[in-house]
Amino acid sequence: MAGIYVHIPFCKRRCLYCDFFSTTLLERKEQYMEALLSEMTQRKEEAGEPIRTIYIGGGTPSTLMPDDIAQIIRATGAAPRAEEITMELNPGDATPEYMQAIRKAGINRLSIGIQSFQDNLLALIGRRHNAREAVEAVHMAKEAGLDNISVDLIYALPTQTMEQWKADIETALSLHVQHISSYGLMYEEGTTLTRLRDEGRWTPVDEDTENAMYDYLCDRLAQAGWKHYEVSNFALPGYEAVHNSAYWDGTPYIGIGAGAHSYIGRVRSWNPDDLDAYINGILARNLLRESETLSERDSYNERIMLGLRTAKGISKTEVRRDKDETILYFARDGVLTITEEGRVVATRKGVHILNRIIEDLMI
Repeated sequence: MAGIYVHIPFCKRRCLYCDFFSTTLLERKEQYMEALLSEMTQRKEEAGEPIRTIYIGGGTPSTLMPDDIAQIIRATGAAPRAEEITMELNPGDATPEYMQAIRKAGINRLSIGIQSFQDNLLALIGRRHNAREAVEAVHMAKEAGLDNISVDLIYALPTQTMEQWKADIETALSLHVQHISSYGLMYEEGTTLTRLRDEGRWTPVDEDTENAMYDYLCDRLAQAGWKHYEVSNFALPGYEAVHNSAYWDGTPYIGIGAGAHSYIGRVRSWNPDDLDAYINGILARNLLRESETLSERDSYNERIMLGLRTAKGISKTEVRRDKDETILYFARDGVLTITEEGRVVATRKGVHILNRIIEDLMI
């Protein structure tokens, strides 16, 4: 079954590390909503199968009013049959009334962009909320009846200590959420963060410390009974993200909004990451979406790349026979394991060099 991703590009302030398409032109929200709803109407039959999940991401979807969220969900035509309807939220936007309203609108899973519970680190990376607001946002969501809550945490932040990282994990666990997505800080081209690093104003955390932070995260959550089902994602049993899991197993999805990507069959397409081009193109029914058809080689390489990120790994039968020796080499080195069911899975040691493993198994 297919999923729909809806991109809301608006932010009250851009974070220093973010390279997703976003804009602070909040006065364009009404025009954007008109285009967004029109695109859904124009592409209603594109999936060709029932919509199982909706994910409203950004940007900052919580810059929208609850009525806007309700309109988006209705326009997908998927509710109330959709199994999972997720919305990203900035803790600085949370109020009890807002939480209750988005739940009433149809949201049944919330992804809260906390990143850290340390005020100094939040200020450093340009987040507009503080630690108190992050904790309160989770409590408000629970009080509103939202019982499937994910929080985002970032490690390897400049100046971040292991003690701070351990404290962040303990705080997240104490909030009794159901899902944690956690990423090592990435220095993406074109971001303020990368410019500050290149100017020598920020010093990245060294690789050994970053690996130690990741290992502690994995060990502590395993100890607490969490399932590590993808390199950067952890869930209590039964709370794995349905929508995001579809990205890793090749399930088709439609991307709605400026800069959003779609994947159907072997065709990947994407909308322009330009507000004017998107709005004008949709309203004129002449949106210039770019696309590419994946070759056999592209599809194989993508399957290797995405499959090895998951705890399920990939079936050995999916790997080309001329890569058998490479698999055995990595297995002897303890970075891959071959299960009794014949699946190739990256070990913890392997995750630290996953890019190298993937490159060697690609064609």
